Amino acid sequence: MQSEMAGRQELENPLFTVIPAPFEASVSYGGGTRRGPEAILAASQQLETWDGLCEPLLWGIATAAPVHCQGGVEEVLARIEAVVGEVAARGSIPVVLGGEHTVSLAPLRALARGRGEQVGIVQIDAHADLRSRFEGSPYSHACVMRRAIEECGCALMQFGVRALCLEEVAYRQERGVQHLDARQLPGIRIDDFSLPGNFPQNIYLSIDVDGLDPSVIRATGTPVPGGPLWHQTLTFIERALRGRRILGFDVVELAPQQGDHASDFAAAQLVYSVMGMIGRAMGR
Repeated sequence: MQSEMAGRQELENPLFTVIPAPFEASVSYGGGTRRGPEAILAASQQLETWDGLCEPLLWGIATAAPVHCQGGVEEVLARIEAVVGEVAARGSIPVVLGGEHTVSLAPLRALARGRGEQVGIVQIDAHADLRSRFEGSPYSHACVMRRAIEECGCALMQFGVRALCLEEVAYRQERGVQHLDARQLPGIRIDDFSLPGNFPQNIYLSIDVDGLDPSVIRATGTPVPGGPLWHQTLTFIERALRGRRILGFDVVELAPQQGDHASDFAAAQLVYSVMGMIGRAMGR
């Protein structure tokens, strides 16, 4: 996802700009998400450029310098937000690589606040991330989707959730959060899924890699069993994006482990596959 295209053709207006955001402050079990962006970028160099249906690399993929992620959470989020805003202003689709899930609030602030029309988040995650506070912080990774709803006015669709508390169950009901939880998946055909008709046209996709079953991506802080598999997840994303405008997306919470190249590669492939879906949805 770095500069392979430069030797083949000059791309002044890349369709995608990858923004590494190695922020890690509030992980509550296994750590290491600060190394996630670097691992995804390294693994991306081993991907085939043909994704099975198209070659997203031909549309242009730029990689920004990693955001400086030392300092307080608000300070770091402001830096990420500024970079995302600059990328979006150039007409490139921002692709944020975390880091812990808290980083997702920054692109949502940049892309959703002040837009004039609601943005819908499509979240893939093992956890609901709807707590008011966790371990004393409202900006914990366990609170990020609640902050997005309350700060940015976003609608929310959750996929693959299988670990949540009663506070989050009540908040879902209060706010009308749409969800297709992991326990529901055996009884449905993902091919038939579509977002509700009243869900916003502007979409931001947020993928916590622990949303997938640990048999697909094991290297994450809290690998919860019973999640959707690879093709279920990709099919869901493709169906969710259909007919919508995609503002940006992130892939977060990869915590690389020594000797586990499969998780790094799967996360990189996931990023590239989503790029292909977005480009095809745009008619590229």
